[in-house]
Amino acid sequence: MDSGRITHVGPDAPREGAEVVEAHDRAVVPGFVNLHTHVAMHPLRGIADDRELAGFLETLFAVDARRTEADVEAGARAGIAEMLLGGTTSFLDLYYLEDAVARAVDDLGIRGFLGWAVLDPELTTQRGKPLDNARAFIARWKESARVRPLVAPQGVYVCNRETWLGARELAERSGTLVHYHLSETRREVYEHETKTGRRPVDWLEEIGFLGPGQVAAHAVWLTSHEIRCLARCRVGIAHCASSNMKLASGGVAPVVELRAAGAPVGLGTDSVASNNSLSMLREIHLAGLAQKNHRWDASALGAQLLLDLATIEGARALGWEAEIGSLEVGKRADFSLVRLDHPTLWPARPEAIVSHLAYSASDEAIDSVYVDGTPVVEGRRLRRGDASRIRTELETAADSLWAARPN
Repeated sequence: MDSGRITHVGPDAPREGAEVVEAHDRAVVPGFVNLHTHVAMHPLRGIADDRELAGFLETLFAVDARRTEADVEAGARAGIAEMLLGGTTSFLDLYYLEDAVARAVDDLGIRGFLGWAVLDPELTTQRGKPLDNARAFIARWKESARVRPLVAPQGVYVCNRETWLGARELAERSGTLVHYHLSETRREVYEHETKTGRRPVDWLEEIGFLGPGQVAAHAVWLTSHEIRCLARCRVGIAHCASSNMKLASGGVAPVVELRAAGAPVGLGTDSVASNNSLSMLREIHLAGLAQKNHRWDASALGAQLLLDLATIEGARALGWEAEIGSLEVGKRADFSLVRLDHPTLWPARPEAIVSHLAYSASDEAIDSVYVDGTPVVEGRRLRRGDASRIRTELETAADSLWAARPN
């Protein structure tokens, strides 16, 4: 490695002129790209379990209204710590008070694509207008080495035409991505269709919003026409299998059809409030099982493709496939070292390693993690954060938020 980039891969790397990472007893895996989460919600893990999305959101919105920048930062630091220890080196986020998340990104050394949540002004608890807040956030962080700021309209249920088009204009002027929720539940789709006469994807295309440089989260309830539309408009898709199943969104996201149409698809965990975990290994496993079972096809989403969805395909959805997502000369040195002697990888035969990663490996098998060639986890210990302090600050934040939850 040199200047944070990969210069050689394999046993023939030179011993002089570049930093060499020895990995004789390790599997070297590209850093995972978590394509959709709300990392600052860590104090809310388990706060609204066993409820469908409407009831879940009712609790979350009530608690969110009481959040402070300090507890958002405490949540972000805890979430980032969990992701780094699980081999995630880049993540795409959607929340507000994202300056607090950005500080946590800088402190702990992960790569964050951070979207400021935007919704109609009359529906927000934010101070000021959400689009103006997003614009100011982008301006503050656009020169950061690890933070990529962006605009993130929440979804069709809280964003009108003006808000959607304002978000697109802001992204075009600032050269950023756009991230949003899309067609997560039947209720969302049918209520929007009742209101506008159009399903969400059709409506977004009709108003002139859809286009490249966008990542839509969930995309479960889509017609064949909508699938073709998203692919034609080059919209990336964040598939969040665990969250969708836990919230009983129903159905199974058309991952195979989206990919066949040409849409880039990656994997996201969603938040610990809806998934309860930020583990990409677990997400890989469950995403594969759900598709196989639903389709009565054991070959659907094979092990190598599942690993790709968590790495290079997630990078492709972000438009960052030339920089991250695979172990190639010239790319940023984002990778993990996975212990081959961990019980979840036994017997660790070379021809089965990809299968073990997709179907059996646990986060505890990940020994070290590098971002831009810098170790951020070594021997399962954070290099740039005090885990004990992160936990204490998180528990303090959780105490006040859990006290505010409605019955």
